[in-house]
Amino acid sequence: MADTEDAATAHAWAALGGRARLVRRVSFQEAGPVLPSRLPVRELARACVGVSSLAAAELLALRNRVPVPAVRVDEAAVATAFVSERRLRIDGRAPTSFAPLSGFWRTTDGWVRTHANYPHHRARLLGALGIADTGGDREPVGVLAKELASRQAREVQETVYAAGGLAVAVASAPAAAGPALVETPQVTEGGHRSPAPASLPAQGVRVLDLTRVIAGPVATRSLALLGADVLRVDTPRIPEDPDAHADTGPGKRSTLLDLTSTGDRHVFEDLLGRADVVVTGYRPGALDRHGLSPEVLLAKRPGLIVAQLCAWGWSGPWAGRRGFDSLVQAGTGIASIEAGPDGRPGALPAQALDHGTGYLLAAAVLRALSDRLTTGGGRHLRLSLAGTASWLLHDIRPAQETAGTYDPGHWLTETGSPYGLLRHALPPVHYTGAPANWDRAPTRWGTDAPSWA
Repeated sequence: MADTEDAATAHAWAALGGRARLVRRVSFQEAGPVLPSRLPVRELARACVGVSSLAAAELLALRNRVPVPAVRVDEAAVATAFVSERRLRIDGRAPTSFAPLSGFWRTTDGWVRTHANYPHHRARLLGALGIADTGGDREPVGVLAKELASRQAREVQETVYAAGGLAVAVASAPAAAGPALVETPQVTEGGHRSPAPASLPAQGVRVLDLTRVIAGPVATRSLALLGADVLRVDTPRIPEDPDAHADTGPGKRSTLLDLTSTGDRHVFEDLLGRADVVVTGYRPGALDRHGLSPEVLLAKRPGLIVAQLCAWGWSGPWAGRRGFDSLVQAGTGIASIEAGPDGRPGALPAQALDHGTGYLLAAAVLRALSDRLTTGGGRHLRLSLAGTASWLLHDIRPAQETAGTYDPGHWLTETGSPYGLLRHALPPVHYTGAPANWDRAPTRWGTDAPSWA
């Protein structure tokens, strides 16, 4: 058991505005060399879960007027949860992580990384490069490889981006220090709330979840574990991958609303009017046209907590671009650091930017709830995958090798669901008395009523 203060955990806790002395409440159960990588992924992963757990413990203590419970995070649980989408089995079937047209491809001057998991991204990628989409995968893979081999990486990147697709030139060296790990650009004034005693830290907190894929849903999945009433709202125009929702949907409900429809917008405004937290996972400015910018939301509701997540950060020429974990790994130089002996770009042992940022985002929301109880007012929080990547590349030092063994089977369980029997990772967020599992299985995407519990 490691009981000394962990440097990465202390760094993240300070970025969240937490009281420094509380970091010593966190200890880690070692599990050997989990999440092996050239970069300190193990250290990042356990720190992200550690601060999320500590923020939960702090909020629970504040609500019940008791000392902060001890936080003990098991590195084996962390390692299993950081690859939850890979550990998932649905009636024994393993989901597909990446589509055939998503991956690394040689160009005339290096490599490019594409992302085509969603049908609309696949169509835009092929269309941008003048490749006919026959509907299958075998033929486009060969044609795509040949086409990309004739082009320069940055030309591909910009051509595909202009068409609304996803491709990023693989950086040959680590990027300079990027966005801050956590930003709090706005704090609003408001009345204090009297802490209500609770058995779970986020009990009674209403969270409007406007996120997709992994990072945002991991954050709201963690808040649901801790007692929050989490309602995910999606547009009916872009279906979610059912396997992805089976992984990140436990504890939450899911509904569909079209914000361009007058009736649906009225329903959404009613939900928004009674929400405590709004979590968004779209590009900067993407929701502004719907009147959902943080400034507008906080002007209407000064006590609201607005937590935003994006891929590339909140300023600079890439801020408005779409992105996923794999693309940020490519664009920041992580893929080159993890390259194999043949020079082919590599990847981290988990989608660690996604999962890590998800737990950091949950921690930021929990800390904001604590601050709202003590000082009043709302908060505007901003995190990004690029910020987490910069932290990994520049600010985390490898810890000494640890003892212990890792058996992921101890951190998997089975739960019946509308999708079938799920074999899935248990939550790694833990403090003395924490729930061991979610209180409900994921519902089918988009099938719940648009109302608070």
